Amino acid sequence: MAGEDWTSTLLVLLILSSFLLNFTDIPQRIQLWRWSSYIRKRIIQLFEIEQDARRKAVKYLSEQGLKDPGKAIDDFVDNYFLISPVSLEPTDIIKRLRHLIRERNKSVKAYVKGIFPDAPEEVRQNAEVMFEIVSVLVLINKLVKHYFQLGLKYSNWILMMQLALEMPMIVRLAKTYDNAMDSFASGTPVGDGAGPLAVRYLLSHDVPEREVVEETLVLEGTVEGRRVLAIKAKGPGSSVGYPGEALRKVVEEAGKVSAIITVDAALKLESEETGEVAYGVGAAIGDPGPEKIEMERVAAEKGVPLYAVVIKMSEEDAITTMKEEIVKGVRKAVEVIKEIIRKLPPEEPVVIVGVGNTVGIR
Repeated sequence: MAGEDWTSTLLVLLILSSFLLNFTDIPQRIQLWRWSSYIRKRIIQLFEIEQDARRKAVKYLSEQGLKDPGKAIDDFVDNYFLISPVSLEPTDIIKRLRHLIRERNKSVKAYVKGIFPDAPEEVRQNAEVMFEIVSVLVLINKLVKHYFQLGLKYSNWILMMQLALEMPMIVRLAKTYDNAMDSFASGTPVGDGAGPLAVRYLLSHDVPEREVVEETLVLEGTVEGRRVLAIKAKGPGSSVGYPGEALRKVVEEAGKVSAIITVDAALKLESEETGEVAYGVGAAIGDPGPEKIEMERVAAEKGVPLYAVVIKMSEEDAITTMKEEIVKGVRKAVEVIKEIIRKLPPEEPVVIVGVGNTVGIR
């Protein structure tokens, strides 16, 4: 009899459990609790990453003589954002986007110059990047908290699960930005400087150079018996310059060129190795649009080939101190560029555009 009682009890419990699991929202609430608990821990981790980046920025700004760096950072984070232009009517959208980007850049530079009136240009440029990094980390934290609180508010366990699955990548991205603070504070070259470094490998510091547009240089020399006009951002401060605008001016001044070769860092796939080099056709530049389309327009208007040479790397590699594998990749890219140049007619000059951040690279 006792065995039959236990069997009956177990059967009732199984039926009750089946009912609760299939006809109530208890499983969803368990999932919501599970995912929210996981996300809370990651939110704390993101906050710690943000605070670490702030401390690095405060230390750097204090060393440059700023009295209240914490307030300067807070003012920048709250006041400098960009609203994208209307895309429903695409007419002149590139012109409008270029104008908005330039105006924001001017306002950021004016803000940094206002708090560092006597600092060297490279110090101000590196400070701009540090402000931007802290601002990005603050935005990441705000967005994660936004979706987390939305999921709790509406008991949306699916939204919570999606956010939880994305958290490892979000935390990795935040750590990458935090690590980048050290590179820009010390003024060491980063992976994104592969393009400008390639230009320096091709043309030494002895060749003539001039500032063709703001923070953008053109160097003139000879490579493989051909006259070369090379464009790169002005270093050693953190700058990417305006390579598209510079290219138009250089090509118009030259009158006729045999080819345009762009060299830049490119985001690698997980299956690819850091420092791999690829060669193709097009404008190698990671740009919101204005500089890249200017390169394409110049090439199309003048009817000259537009080549792209890229050095593969991860997003983390691009904004942190340049690895040895990337330096080796730059050397390989230089050999590829030389091979392209050797096949071009020697009568007209070749234009090379080294796209990327010139922190630590003159």
